[in-house]
Amino acid sequence: MKLSQYNYGLTADMIAKYPAENRDESRLLVLDRKTGKIEHKIFKDIIGYFKDGDVFVYNNTKVFPARLYGNKEKTGAEIEIFLLRELNAEQRLWDVLVDPARKIRIGNKLYFGDDDLLIAEVIDNTTSRGRTLRFLFDGNHDEFKKALFSLGETPLPKWIRPKVEDLDAERYQTVFAKHEGAVAAPTAGLHFSKHLLKRLEIKGIKSAEITLHVGLGNFRNIDVEDLTKHKMDSEQINIDEETAEIVNSAKDKGKRICAIGTTVMRTIESSVTTQGRIKPFSGWTNKFIMPPYDFSVADAMVTNFHMPLSTLLIMVSAFTGYELLMDTYQTAMKEGYRFGTYGDAMLII
Repeated sequence: MKLSQYNYGLTADMIAKYPAENRDESRLLVLDRKTGKIEHKIFKDIIGYFKDGDVFVYNNTKVFPARLYGNKEKTGAEIEIFLLRELNAEQRLWDVLVDPARKIRIGNKLYFGDDDLLIAEVIDNTTSRGRTLRFLFDGNHDEFKKALFSLGETPLPKWIRPKVEDLDAERYQTVFAKHEGAVAAPTAGLHFSKHLLKRLEIKGIKSAEITLHVGLGNFRNIDVEDLTKHKMDSEQINIDEETAEIVNSAKDKGKRICAIGTTVMRTIESSVTTQGRIKPFSGWTNKFIMPPYDFSVADAMVTNFHMPLSTLLIMVSAFTGYELLMDTYQTAMKEGYRFGTYGDAMLII
């Protein structure tokens, strides 16, 4: 597969700038992989496609306020910092992206907040845009994290709209978010309301949870035409014994497993046996799924409508088949579906 095959002609007006008024009332395109049949529904109608004993697997990661604005020493130039991951808690080392990167050198100090609440020193240039910062702070780690996150903003994709912080703080988290560590929301999960989760539970549809702390690797531009040469950034994942037991037991009984989002699909495919069962695992994955690929665990998935040329779009095409997905996206554009983070959803069965 070539990267250029995934440019489907999206225009800016098709990208959702606001979430739906109610989480579970986005539109839902239902695609049958075997027949190619398409149905147009509302998201909460998803319950009608599953039966007692089927399993939904959710990503319970929680987004933290990863975007900070500060000033460079001496010049006072405004610098934007995007926190990626904590490298060393004791030394207060963080892997970050810096914008504009060209103005920052090793040894520079950056100041954040009123009265310079936090000061950071650049100690390493890790990539063309990335840096390693050491934050200088008198206090324990909990106090430091509280100060750091108090200065941060919800890291919405910049193409959505001007920020509305109260709205974003709630709607850019899933209702099942638990474990802090993501710099972007697992968008398929944003469509679930507490009420819908309860309805699914009453019907007998089981829930299982994994954790994948979404990093910028999910969204980093692919810079090679030959997709076999693309390397994904590593992201931290966790599958516990309870989730493995729920999923494997359902598989043994012939029940349907539905991955809620590409992050869930990548996680469960990163720790799977030759018999198609998942194993408990805690570590990192840089798995890049592209056609052709034989999926081992899930036989259904929920996903949003993704940006052209993205790893997310490529992964979904491996699940549906390339031509079927491209045809479906053309239908979605003609039908006025909303694309992107706050857009509508697709159920693939």
